[in-house]
Amino acid sequence: MKKILVTGATGYLGGRLCHALLQQGHPVRVLVRRTSDLSSLPPPTDAAAPSKSSTVMSPTTGLSSLPAPTATSSSTWLPSSSPGFPILLSSSPDIEKLIYTSSFFALGPTDDGCVADENQVHHEKYFCTEYEKSKAYADKIAIQAASEGVPIVAVYPGVIYGPGKVTAGNVVARMIYGNYLLIWVFVKVWKRQISFSHVDDVVEGHIAAMNKGQPGERYLLTGENASFRHVFDIAAIITETKKPLFSIPFWAIDAYGWASVMFSRITESFL
Repeated sequence: MKKILVTGATGYLGGRLCHALLQQGHPVRVLVRRTSDLSSLPPPTDAAAPSKSSTVMSPTTGLSSLPAPTATSSSTWLPSSSPGFPILLSSSPDIEKLIYTSSFFALGPTDDGCVADENQVHHEKYFCTEYEKSKAYADKIAIQAASEGVPIVAVYPGVIYGPGKVTAGNVVARMIYGNYLLIWVFVKVWKRQISFSHVDDVVEGHIAAMNKGQPGERYLLTGENASFRHVFDIAAIITETKKPLFSIPFWAIDAYGWASVMFSRITESFL
């Protein structure tokens, strides 16, 4: 069995991935912060350190040591500001395969309405969030490293959903659990189609990439294309709550966003 190191193992995806790998008999070691909640992980056992034949799985882009972004600087989101990802790449001679978990956000939007495939790269004309920007930049680093012989297999999940721990990684459940269904305020942009991926399918995709993926290749772990409004409509039916009654125009949200940025820069805190 392959010896595996999982970074970001305490996250929504990472925890479920560790369980699945252990069930298949793989020795697994994890990389976590000292302050991390370990409740999603199986009990620790005595295991040997990963050897040269190890596989590294990186559900958090290899940035487990990344500090929380500050209100006054977006640079902490970017892979160049954290040693985690470069360290993983520089250690590649001792790694048989590195499963690099990106995101469909790294590929960028399809403004013409077409469906993207694994050959798409971000146009970098604009970024909706710093998260998207960081994923696109990290993707470029990974692609460059793969061209230089680093054994990277890149996978691109959609918006992950499913049962289990309610975290930022399980964004759909977090929104529902946070009573967003009772607020029923939707931004018009949420009517756009994006890809959703069930967490168990994404876990299986990671394991398939480990067993069958070819270094330098990119694989989409995406599922059904839908809007957040459609997803919440379904959730409303299941939970027997009201569907959204109105939308907030995008210009109002944009103005609120800029006001939040100015507030954060002045007070050095988030709204």
